[in-house]
Amino acid sequence: MNPGNKGSHASQLQPSTGTGIGHYENFPVASFLCPPHLRPAIVAIYWFARTADDLADEGDAAPQTRLADLAAYRADLFACIQGQPTSERWAAVFERLQPVIKQFALPADLLTDLLSAFEQDVTKTRYANQTELLDYCRRSASPVGRLLLHLYGVRDAEALQQSDCICTALQLVNFWQDLSVDIPRGRIYLPADGFAQHGAIEAHLLQCQVNPATTALVAANVAWAKALMQRGAPLVKKVPGRAGWELRLVVQGGLRIAEKIERLGFETLRQRPKINAWDAVVMAWRTLWM
Repeated sequence: MNPGNKGSHASQLQPSTGTGIGHYENFPVASFLCPPHLRPAIVAIYWFARTADDLADEGDAAPQTRLADLAAYRADLFACIQGQPTSERWAAVFERLQPVIKQFALPADLLTDLLSAFEQDVTKTRYANQTELLDYCRRSASPVGRLLLHLYGVRDAEALQQSDCICTALQLVNFWQDLSVDIPRGRIYLPADGFAQHGAIEAHLLQCQVNPATTALVAANVAWAKALMQRGAPLVKKVPGRAGWELRLVVQGGLRIAEKIERLGFETLRQRPKINAWDAVVMAWRTLWM
């Protein structure tokens, strides 16, 4: 159920069984826990999001080119939604997506919200406060969770809010995990209004300096992400069957990354924690006990 954002990172172009951490490379596609009858739909949504994500972030294209490509991609999405032919450029993406939209009556606004977030990635590299960052996550992360819940037939308001909490938490943990990657690329996702509170300054962040102020800033944001994850965690009991186990693993993956950031002393300006084989064992054990 991972959303992820690509404002930071995408490395693998393959669907994976993923842990819910990172960007769309860890979208829970083709997992053995994924309900088999939903796999084609989930793969179609994955490739739609992944392709748009790459248009926004991969390669060396100028911002104007990226925005033009995303506008063309949006036009193809609208044609796809209306059952009309799309361009040849992304034919493989929309040939998969069009029957899924029709079969499951996917909410079009969730798909367009994703594109809106990717377009924002091209031009926005700073966030003034948590409200701005949450608005970004509402469009970059939450739609993926809501689309998956739609496929699973889970649509009550409380479940949707819990899904939003999980997806936003995953997005935020991903940001705090990847500070040493994103900041050298010019992106600071840490809300700026928290800098003064902890005595941090942007110049130190841009230099990836680890000091008590930047460490306290990262720690506060990790705590924020963990609180959101815990708020959304009860959703795992509402998602049926194998999908519920997939979601448990996603939640545990997010919490495990937060834990690894803590064990690094919140020094992710210096290094990026990664999930290893032992972490997978720990996550599986905790998943069983959720």
